[in-house]
Order: sequence, then C-alpha cells, then structure tokens
Amino acid sequence: MAELSNQLMAVTVVAYLVAMVCYAAEYAFGDKSHIGRAATRPARQLVGAGAPAVAEPPVAEPPVVAVVEEAPRRDRGAQLGRAGVVVNWLAFALHLGTVVTRGIAADRMPWGNMYEFILAVTLVGSAVWLGVLTRKPGVRHLGLFAALALVVLLGAAGLVAYTPVGPLVPALNSYWYIIHVSTIILSSGILLVGAVPAAMFLVRSGYDRGKRSFPYTLGAKAPAAATLERLTFRMHAFAFPLFTFGALIAGPLWAEASWGRYWGWDPKEVWAFISWIVYACYLHARATPSVKRTVATWIALLGFATMLMNLFGVNLFFEGLHSYANAG
Repeated sequence: MAELSNQLMAVTVVAYLVAMVCYAAEYAFGDKSHIGRAATRPARQLVGAGAPAVAEPPVAEPPVVAVVEEAPRRDRGAQLGRAGVVVNWLAFALHLGTVVTRGIAADRMPWGNMYEFILAVTLVGSAVWLGVLTRKPGVRHLGLFAALALVVLLGAAGLVAYTPVGPLVPALNSYWYIIHVSTIILSSGILLVGAVPAAMFLVRSGYDRGKRSFPYTLGAKAPAAATLERLTFRMHAFAFPLFTFGALIAGPLWAEASWGRYWGWDPKEVWAFISWIVYACYLHARATPSVKRTVATWIALLGFATMLMNLFGVNLFFEGLHSYANAG
C-alpha cells in the first residue's frame, strides 16, 4: 500500500499539471468573460424580403422581414476549460486514493508528519476548489492558479518533505491528534484556496485602474473584482473560526495533556499565533469601512505567507516540540 500511495502521488501531480495546462489554455485563448455566462443570445439581423419595383410614396404597411440567427461561434478555449474541470476531478480522485492508501499502509490517520500533512491540506484545498467551481462556474478562470498552487505544494511535499511510512511518534498518540490536526488541516485547506481569489482580486483591481504591466495583464480575463473580493472574504470568514479552535483551543489543551503546560513558546505555537493575529486583522480590516478592500486583501495574503512559514520554515529550520518534518 505504501508503494501504491507513492505511485498514485506521482500520477496525481501529473493530473493536476494537465488540468492546469487546460485551464491555462482557456485563460489564454478563450473568449473574455465567456465563463459563467448564460448562452450568448444569438445576434439578429433584419433582412428585407422585398422592395417596391417602382419608386412611390411610402405605404402604411412595413416591409416583411426575415429573422436570421447567426450560429454561435465555437469557443475552443471554453472546451479546454471544461476538459480541465474533468481532469481536475480525476486528479482529486487520485489524490484521495493517495491519502487513503497512505493511511492504510500506516494503519493510522495519514497526517503524522509534514509530508502527510501537506497531502491532506492539498486534498482539502482541491475539494474546496471543486465545490466553489460547482457553485460558481463563473470563476473557472481561477482554476489555472488553484491547480498551480496544488502542483507546487505537492511537488514540494514529494521533493522536500517525503517521509517513508512509519508509526506515530509517542507525543502524537492521543485522541487530540484527530481533533487538533484534522481541524488545522480543514482550515488550512480552505485558506489555501482563499488565497487564490485574494491574489487575483489585487490583480484585477490593478487592471481595472488601468495598469497594464505584468501581472496586472492577467486581470483581463479574471472574474469581476467584486466577485473575487466577496469570495475571498467568505472563505476566510468560514475558515477563521475553525483555525481558532484548532490552533488556540484544541492545541493548548493537547499541550497541557501531553507536556503539562498550555503554552510554551514553541516555534510552531508562536507562528500559529502570528497567523491567527494576521487573519484576525484581515477580518477586522474587511469590516472597517475606512479601510480599502485592497489593503485588507494584502493582509489576507500576508496571513497565508505566515501559514507557509509555519508549514515549511518552522518544520525544516527550527527545533521544537512540533518538529515532525521527518517523523514516522
């Protein structure tokens, strides 16, 4: 099962990469604002069916006209985008198989080390993205960046954080392992996807203000700025209470049960608290009318940067009670 999980992991990355290419093709070659729109109303042309043979004063009855409807033009970019969605679902199924087989091989919940944690977070992120896409087809252009984030994180997991299957370290043998870690995984996966519309909101806002340098040129085919900003807020507002419970309630309770103290200024505890403060600042700024939405969104992206620091930097470069980068 461990070997099967490793093989599925490789195929999963390839599948997400293919989905990303399909999304990119639609982004580059598809019609602007085509996605999420109802079928375009066919253009109508008025064609005269006949005219008087001899010039004479106009008569009361109007000339008979025929309505000619133009056949809608096939948008190959949209077809590639739909293909990207199909491949995205396939990648999610392979991703789920990777995590399940890893758990079967380890005979435990598969998030006992940094490698498994990234697998689980990206699985939640993929599920959240597909859920958003199902509810809001108009944001399909974001698939390019959502798939890119998944490819980068899974690639980093395989190249930097891979750990062979093994038993849990003794400190993790607790029912809090399920409660604390699962909540952090769920909230982190949502925040991962929430960072995508946040970044694209800043790009689209700059494009709407007339900026035409890179990366603002990417905003030409992005969804409306208001749609992106609203999606960003909703995802962060949903994830924040989960993150609060996992990091500031379940985590300290587990620490007290395992180490006899609620807080010990461990590097991961400190960075989790920093992330919580930054995300709290984002929600406060978002609710303050005097703060521009672009400023609030920058704070949200700063929060995601602290999450990445907590995931990679703390695990790889700091020593502490939470240093499980290579734990079994």
